[in-house]
Order: sequence, then C-alpha cells, then structure tokens
Amino acid sequence: MEHLREKTLSSTEIYNGNIIKVSLDEVELPNGHTSKREIVRHPGAVAIIALTDEKKLLLVRQYRKPLDMIIYEIPAGKLEPGEKPFDCARRELEEETGYKSDSIKHIQSFYTSPGFADEIVHVYYTDRLEKLENSAGLDDDEFLDLLEVTLDEAGTLIEENKIYDAKTVYAVQYLQLKQSQGLL
Repeated sequence: MEHLREKTLSSTEIYNGNIIKVSLDEVELPNGHTSKREIVRHPGAVAIIALTDEKKLLLVRQYRKPLDMIIYEIPAGKLEPGEKPFDCARRELEEETGYKSDSIKHIQSFYTSPGFADEIVHVYYTDRLEKLENSAGLDDDEFLDLLEVTLDEAGTLIEENKIYDAKTVYAVQYLQLKQSQGLL
C-alpha cells in the first residue's frame, strides 16, 4: 500500500481561525510528479445518539450558516484543546439537551470529508438519561430547539431533507439496524 502514499514536500498555513486551520501542501505523487493539496485541519468533534426512556431520539434544531438553513441534528460539538472525546460527549449532552448519562458507549468514529479535511467525529450512544435540574447551558453564540422524535419521525425528517448531515443520518440508520435486530 505504500505505493499509494504521497510525500509532503512543503506545507504553508494559509488560515488560522477559531475552529479550523487551512494549509496548502505541495506533495510528491506516487508517479514522481508534484501537486498541491488544500487541507482543512479540525480538532475533531463528538456526536451523541441519545434515547429517552420512551425510545425517542433527542435532536436539536438549529440554523447552520454554511447551509443557510435550519436542520435537525443529534447533539454534537467540537473537542476543546486536550479534551478527551468521552468527556466532550458528556459535556455536549448536558449543554445541548439538559440531560446527563453515566452510561455512554462509543459506537464509531469516522472522517467527515477525507478528501480535504482531517475532521473526525466520535459517535456515542446512551439510552440512560437523567434530566438535570440545572444544565450547563448553551454557548453564547449557540441557539437551538430540543426535540424528541420517534425513529419513524426521524426517518420522515430524512426524507424531507430536514435531517441533512451525515452524523445524524448515520444515527438514524444505526437505530434502525438495532431495531431490526430486536435490540431496541
């Protein structure tokens, strides 16, 4: 497989923001030619598939500026510097939903757009939620609505293009698979 590897010849940071960094890398291709790669560096994120006692999926509805639309998503958030994904999952669950859980299980991690970005999303699952009396609350620049939907309702939201992101589609399909196996 080494015959597929590209060798980095140089890397220039062209943007350093609060969430992402962008570099322009010059690489040597396996055939000896050179090319340029624009790479988005992201600290990573977590997402939580959270089910209530009534087997309803917690979703947040929020406006996403890059899409210029409101979409429905599972609770999620960016890793802070030095933060472990498990700790981030607990924090985001509390901040975005007002619930906590002492039973959160890692399900899968995946890269969102490996053709140009290194962002990885760690997906967690819980069906043991406890409502907090006082939640940590949202970030100052975060506005969302919390919803509880059945698996059928989540499927309809996908069909209606209201669930529009990969992590949430993955979550719904994961739950559908568990349901078909009699595990939900």
